[in-house]
Amino acid sequence: MRYDIAIIGSGPAGLSAAINATIRNKNIIIFGNDLLSNKLVKAPSIDNYLGFSEISGEELKNKFKEHIESMGIEVTHKKINSIYAMGEYFALMSGDEMFESTTVILATGVEYTRPIKGEEEFLGKGVGYCATCDAPLYRGKKVAVIGYNEESEEEANFLSEVASKTYFIPMYKKDGLLRTESLLNESIEVINDRPVEIKGDSLASKVSFKENEIDVDGVFVIKDSASAKSLVPGIETDGPHIKVDLNMQTSIKGCFAAGDCAGKPYSYIKSAGQGHIAALSAVSYLDKLKLQQRKSSL
Repeated sequence: MRYDIAIIGSGPAGLSAAINATIRNKNIIIFGNDLLSNKLVKAPSIDNYLGFSEISGEELKNKFKEHIESMGIEVTHKKINSIYAMGEYFALMSGDEMFESTTVILATGVEYTRPIKGEEEFLGKGVGYCATCDAPLYRGKKVAVIGYNEESEEEANFLSEVASKTYFIPMYKKDGLLRTESLLNESIEVINDRPVEIKGDSLASKVSFKENEIDVDGVFVIKDSASAKSLVPGIETDGPHIKVDLNMQTSIKGCFAAGDCAGKPYSYIKSAGQGHIAALSAVSYLDKLKLQQRKSSL
């Protein structure tokens, strides 16, 4: 099945795009998670979202959820780890599963943490961003999970069922401390230390800390969002942001971007507005394609 529009991200930009594309009768799929936006739900108070004064992030998220459910929009809980432009359509990869869509809207947010030394160098060479996607490649091997959010614990648990040894390195805090107690499987070894480098020759083989290092066959870096360059090969960026024009069109024809990933300011209402624009632009692109196809068939 080929969708009209695939939306990556379920924050304000992605949801706004989904709503407006659905209103215009496009066949869409939106990828995200149960919380819709990890950043949004952590906001204690939002005072500048038009129509909602002094609302918490959790409350606003619930409003978003009510809206999409009323329109029959369902969020697909799969992580897209690669998107390839195939000419007439895009191939979206989630592990060994592939989705096809004529257009794509990137609403992935932006990652605030700097990559670990060696992370980008070994991406695809022993370093990955989706443990559940690539776990079969590491059956019986040693892996490390560098987790920047609590969802990374689930991915570590999944890996521990196939890997011979799983290390978990928490990079986030809970109650003011690095996470040390969790729902991790007992077989997982937790390392409460900051990694400084991922090393290797042609493939990643070590994770180094200030005082020591561990031998591994693979490293998974689990963040709220991956870099645009790693997600969409060939896309033009400006630092951590995707380059877009006023119509939210990226450097790749048929691929649009909206929200934090498209640049500052980082604002929920700005993101929602850009999601609206991206959806309208994608709809216009699709309509023009149909018109061209009709003309060529005459």
